[in-house]
Amino acid sequence: MSDPQDDSITPLTTDQLAQIADSGIWAQGPSVNPAAAAVGEALVATLRGSAEPQVLTAELEQLVAEVRAKATFDFPWITADDGTRLSAHTIKLNTTEPRPVVIVPAGWTPLGWVLFEYAHLQLAKRGYHVLAYTPRGIGLTFRVPGGGFVDAPWTSQGTVDVGGPNDWSDASTVIEYAQRVLNPSKIAFLGESYGSGISQLAAAHDPAGRVDAVVALSTWGNLATALLGNDTQHLKAVDALVGMTGGPEERKFDAATRQILDDFRKGVNLPKVRAWAEERSPQSYLDETNSRGVPTFFSNTWHETLFPVNEVLDVFNALTVPKHLNLWIGDHAAPEGAGLTIPFSGPNLPVDEAFAWLDHHILDAENEVPGWPQVNSQVMFAPEVREGRASWADVTNGTEKLYLGGTPAGTQDGTLSASRTPGWTVSFTTGSLTEATAVDALMTTGAEEWKGNPKIYTTGKFDRRYLATWVSEAGARRVRGIPRVHLSVTGVEADTTLVAYLFDLAPDGTARIITHEPYTVLDGAPGEATAVTWDLQAAAYDIPANHRLMLAVNSKDQLYSDANPAYSTLKLSSAAGDEAYLDLPLG
Repeated sequence: MSDPQDDSITPLTTDQLAQIADSGIWAQGPSVNPAAAAVGEALVATLRGSAEPQVLTAELEQLVAEVRAKATFDFPWITADDGTRLSAHTIKLNTTEPRPVVIVPAGWTPLGWVLFEYAHLQLAKRGYHVLAYTPRGIGLTFRVPGGGFVDAPWTSQGTVDVGGPNDWSDASTVIEYAQRVLNPSKIAFLGESYGSGISQLAAAHDPAGRVDAVVALSTWGNLATALLGNDTQHLKAVDALVGMTGGPEERKFDAATRQILDDFRKGVNLPKVRAWAEERSPQSYLDETNSRGVPTFFSNTWHETLFPVNEVLDVFNALTVPKHLNLWIGDHAAPEGAGLTIPFSGPNLPVDEAFAWLDHHILDAENEVPGWPQVNSQVMFAPEVREGRASWADVTNGTEKLYLGGTPAGTQDGTLSASRTPGWTVSFTTGSLTEATAVDALMTTGAEEWKGNPKIYTTGKFDRRYLATWVSEAGARRVRGIPRVHLSVTGVEADTTLVAYLFDLAPDGTARIITHEPYTVLDGAPGEATAVTWDLQAAAYDIPANHRLMLAVNSKDQLYSDANPAYSTLKLSSAAGDEAYLDLPLG
């Protein structure tokens, strides 16, 4: 819907569905894949009776017919406590028997609740009432000639609260509406991305404790860590999120939130920004969640560029409720996005397992869920390999300590070995992006990983004027867990940014990324070495026997802020008694 005056629906094709199955729900920008948007809009228009006949493919027509035979559809507005009207959609089963409801807060996209209409119909088909809604402020908003704005039908009023107290209150208001209109036997929340964070927060904050289960897909655990991890602003992620609300920033956010965003971008008043983000973090309310015992299902990706996996692991590990964690190859929503949007001819495990969790905990189905391992990890880049473990702690069963060494004569790489090697220094110039980079594009590089096409790096193009590298001997390794880097850095000013990348280096000099993470030193002594230690993001990766590890460190990545003065010199070193090392988790 690019024109508010044009509500015509173009018939869907099987080619469009195939394109979504192949490419997922994201397009470059990032933005929503137009084909995925078209499917949601066509389904909703059909349910409303505003579409021409035969706009759906045969399989979607059959799904609509099956659900229409057992349920009624409505498109209400739910009024929040402060008078804000939330766009919503209900599928009410035609039965006098109490049935559970799945409440689905929409993700952070211009399509609001419309994008995953296919999933709503599938949930109804499984025996749930469904109540989907768009969180306040989210959804397409159009400027109109002569001034002013007009909203799409699925766009909720108000301004975006980014998972704040208004969103908690709204979730409780939606629960009350569901109780009044649907009379559910139990209440679950299922959310993807933004909706998943709201789902966790609703479970923690609903005054009456009415949430019986949660499914959180591509979720966050600590928003402050996601935005400001290791004192480094995740600028690209925030820019992408602001651009995907569906309208101009000055309309989508109130003055206080715009000030937070401005401070974040400028790198000022960051303690205030951090406090604002922590208020919106499920990790801040673990006591409440644990006391309520809400069964919670998590699904995330290794190379997540919006909500990095470690902060989700922190929450998962601290929960004492019934819980499960799936970790997949790829980036934000790549595993589950298509399965929430279109039919698949075979299993779609990221969505199938989420629905199975609800079936067990909400429908009381006797299924495979009680026998699941608590953690199930897909191994990069072998999608057929999934490893179940009894807990996250069981993913790692040992550590290989590799010390960073100097650069042997006639080479350009330092060494990674079991031998302590103090006394070396390597220098490079700041201010330039390098071929060592986390991703080419937010979300879409990871979507290619999910499809089986991980980015191939040519390490011969790594310009050592702007980065440093260390390489191990060849050998098979099963990387499982959170790698850690320790070294000393000398900058010319008090604040210094480093970005570390861990690669799988093939014999031909090409590489694939295993993991990465930035780190910013604050208030260091200019011209003096500062010892720093930081964790990279968790990974599950099998390195072949004839491949080597490469660790690269530079000063700048397109995803993050950069505290370094441009074109200054950074020195990395290894001190006697405090040698530089890489701790490699093995499993």
